[in-house]
Amino acid sequence: MRPPDPTGWNSYAAGPAFLRALEDGRPARAVWAALPGEDWPTRIAEAAAATVRAGRGVIIVVADARDLERVDRALGTVLGEGRHVALNAALGPAERYRRFLAASRHRVSVVVGTRAAMWAPVEKLGLVVIWDDGDDLHAEPRAPYPHAREVLLTRASLADCAALVAGHARTGEAQLLLETGWAKEITATREVLRARAPAVAPTGDDPQLARDPGAATARLPSLAWETARKALQAGTPVLVQVPRRGYLPSVACADCRTPARCPHCSGPLALAGARDVPACRWCGRVSAAYECPACGGRRLRASVTGARRTAEELGRAFPGVTVRTSGRDEILGTVPEAPAVVVATPGAEPHAEGGYGAVLLLDTWALLTRSDLRAAEETMRRWLNASALARPAGQGGRVVVVADGSLATVQALIRWEPGWFAARELAERRELGFPPAARMASLTGKPEAVAELLAAARLPAGAEVLGPVPADDDQERMLVRTSRSQAAAMAHALHEAAAVRSAKKATLAVRMEVDPATIF
Repeated sequence: MRPPDPTGWNSYAAGPAFLRALEDGRPARAVWAALPGEDWPTRIAEAAAATVRAGRGVIIVVADARDLERVDRALGTVLGEGRHVALNAALGPAERYRRFLAASRHRVSVVVGTRAAMWAPVEKLGLVVIWDDGDDLHAEPRAPYPHAREVLLTRASLADCAALVAGHARTGEAQLLLETGWAKEITATREVLRARAPAVAPTGDDPQLARDPGAATARLPSLAWETARKALQAGTPVLVQVPRRGYLPSVACADCRTPARCPHCSGPLALAGARDVPACRWCGRVSAAYECPACGGRRLRASVTGARRTAEELGRAFPGVTVRTSGRDEILGTVPEAPAVVVATPGAEPHAEGGYGAVLLLDTWALLTRSDLRAAEETMRRWLNASALARPAGQGGRVVVVADGSLATVQALIRWEPGWFAARELAERRELGFPPAARMASLTGKPEAVAELLAAARLPAGAEVLGPVPADDDQERMLVRTSRSQAAAMAHALHEAAAVRSAKKATLAVRMEVDPATIF
């Protein structure tokens, strides 16, 4: 195996030093903010190659099969064939087990895979890598609900090995690693960033509103339309990110704007196509003769526009231009360097050869107004991941975000400062006592079961019990909050209480999660 080429890492101030530490077998731990347009699978493969040259093993965890395929190809190119295995559920049980045996019997030293690869048995572990740790696919939905990032960092501490938390965006957990000194930052200088980043423009700032007063309410303001038109004329593809899939996932009365609900179960009505009749998203019943209970109106209008309806509208706005969609039904891998409009939901954006000439971020309110602790962080992650697919500003790359330019998320995107935004988010959570600045345990179940568990738990001094709040299926949720220093004592107390209920053969289950991905 030839020595890894450090040229790609030279764009980052601490990049070459990180590779040298891996080659020397030192436990270098870093949080890497990848540049826009970065060939990050190759950079990760080069870090893995440096670790292998030191006689150590590597575990790489990515969120989905598309990222896995890219890293698999990069490892094959950098390491050579037969020196790594990729673990993927789509392989089938036989092939997946053969690859697992190759790792457990130490025939290969590098394992890459999705979430389950965090448990891979690698000999002489020297480096653990997680890409895009904010993606919710890294959180295991089955008990005991481990997160790939926490498992990998724990393994790094136990094995005294290197760790790399990488992505275009940065989570509060990654920022905490930097602020506590556990990890060091790998970022590019502002000069390099300016040369690599696309130009980002909001549609809700004062100069834009002066030129286009309708930009505050338009779904596709003139700035976004003009940016897309110029990119198509230049022969480059255009990416349009839409948060909602489907056609019209939510409709309302056209006369009084009352949300349209199913007369049978009160579920939301939706339209699956232009010629379809409204149908309930909960029970599936159609409501061809829908009548608004507030005003008696029979006409419906869109409340939320999905990706397929957006593609239909853009097809009329740009006649003769190919319009493609990428989402749950069909996820595109790559698109050629040719004039085309690609409408994608977050996480399903295909890569474009040479990069997109324009990226439009629509319906931003749907992401920013979610009732979730991580709403702003998740919005930032989705915007950065999509914007990173655009060409540099020097090559005509433009990003238009349909939002007010004064918002902190928009400001972080314009300046491309995920670190500043993560530090701001962490400071706010520290002030309010939310993870990761504090530790929380979520207890969900029937009210009597949750009360019984809490009564049996010997929680540490200072632990705060919050709730209850309603949960699904007539259940309730309680939150137990404590400082990070008392997290182990809290977990031990809850574990003991659960064991007591199990010994009593309690029939009502309680779901326990520490630092759940979703709190609200």
